Amino acid sequence: MVAALAAPLATLPALPATAQIPPPGAPMTFAPLAQRLLPAVVNIQTSQAAAQARQQQRPGTPPGGPEVPQAPPGSPFEEFFRDFLERNRPPGGQPNRPQPPSRRGQSLGSGFIIDASGIIVTNNHVIDGADEINVVMSDNTTLRAELVGTDPRTDIAVLRVQPERPLPFVTFGDSDTALVGDWVLAIGNPFGLGGSVTAGIVSARGRDIRQGPYDDFIQTDAAINRGNSGGPLFNLAGEVIGINTAIYSPSGGSIGIGFSIPANLARNIAAQLRDVGRVRRGWLGVNIQQVTEEIAESLSLPGGARGALVARAQEDGPAAAAGIQAGDVILRFNGQEVREMRNLPRIVADTPVGRQAPVVVWRDGREQTLNVTVSELPAEAAQAGTPDPAPDARPQTLELAGLGLKIGPITPEARERFTLRPESRGVVITEVSPGSPAAERELRPGDVIVEVQQERVNSPAEVQARLEALRRQNRATALLLIESAQGQRWVPLRLAAPQGNPG
Repeated sequence: MVAALAAPLATLPALPATAQIPPPGAPMTFAPLAQRLLPAVVNIQTSQAAAQARQQQRPGTPPGGPEVPQAPPGSPFEEFFRDFLERNRPPGGQPNRPQPPSRRGQSLGSGFIIDASGIIVTNNHVIDGADEINVVMSDNTTLRAELVGTDPRTDIAVLRVQPERPLPFVTFGDSDTALVGDWVLAIGNPFGLGGSVTAGIVSARGRDIRQGPYDDFIQTDAAINRGNSGGPLFNLAGEVIGINTAIYSPSGGSIGIGFSIPANLARNIAAQLRDVGRVRRGWLGVNIQQVTEEIAESLSLPGGARGALVARAQEDGPAAAAGIQAGDVILRFNGQEVREMRNLPRIVADTPVGRQAPVVVWRDGREQTLNVTVSELPAEAAQAGTPDPAPDARPQTLELAGLGLKIGPITPEARERFTLRPESRGVVITEVSPGSPAAERELRPGDVIVEVQQERVNSPAEVQARLEALRRQNRATALLLIESAQGQRWVPLRLAAPQGNPG
């Protein structure tokens, strides 16, 4: 029986070289580590003028009514005060008396010192909108803080205090060496209770929680609650490997799913904010999309779905100047592998502005290397809305059998009916059959087919001819470049045999 149980264990892989291997029986206690780190973790208290605070009222507080007294967020007292005010509100929902104009709203968070001179890192959302920021040290000393710089894209902010003596501080570690299963400590200010220590493990790496283009969160089961935001996540060496930023919780309390910004992202952002007060990010100037298995198959890309597919290289952008084209798959950028689409924005953003970076792309069935000079990410342009298409005469159409599509030429009537841009070229989709392969790919009337299998098309007959050629080659998928009001994207479309033709 012992041999039978032991046999499968022999097939387990060896530990990675970067794994943290604690001494036998450790950790029996986190006390020595916590005692060393606690003095470098601070509580952050912010306040804002009453008018501003009322604009950011908590859910459940009626407009114009009195604010809930500032008990720690999420505490039982918060619910008590809210219930009390609701019971005593006069008819019509108006407060019994006006609020004094000097009334101020407050919020609580966490941060950590990275320099003895008084440089502190926290989350942007902890101090966003504040007109007064105070930092409470572990010995209860309170210092007024100055906002040095903030980066809403990554939710990082840097503060400065003026201490009378050098402060204890902590350093960033290499978050890339943190492995799933490693021990971690979270220290912060949950619910305004002051310095609290929780322990857990790294639960997952590279989490995308739809907070922005640079999502690469560390997930942990160390208890993280409201007020922990901006606090550090430590490894057993006492290095900061993450900034605790978000939790997943239906109730608002910890359920063991917390998310931290990795140190390798935060380190560069914090350094730029400290040195120049703002962040300069690298910019490539491309619209990209995920490479699916079907797209990889249609492009004969070895290794399956990987890389970032270029839907458009923006005019006058660095990518277009370097020769990057729509339809290229970016596989490596500046020596780093692009495993999937969402890796590319972070890699490019971390590349110093002005650097010439090699870019490996998949084009015409082979790898090619181009050199691009990285520019600075410009301010985001406002997106203009597109009016609904006006009903008008339909252009002459051609049905693509087996795909559920009807297409037509781009005529003046089609431009007016579908509100196409003046520069749009290609073939317009005039009708999509419900439940068809085209509908499954979310193609819609008014979308323009620009290319089929990376070749330009200018008429419905050309589209039909290209699709028939692909069928004769026994290709299962056609890759279409589609232009819509939201921009360009590549769409893999399964080729069904037309009715009346053999399989």
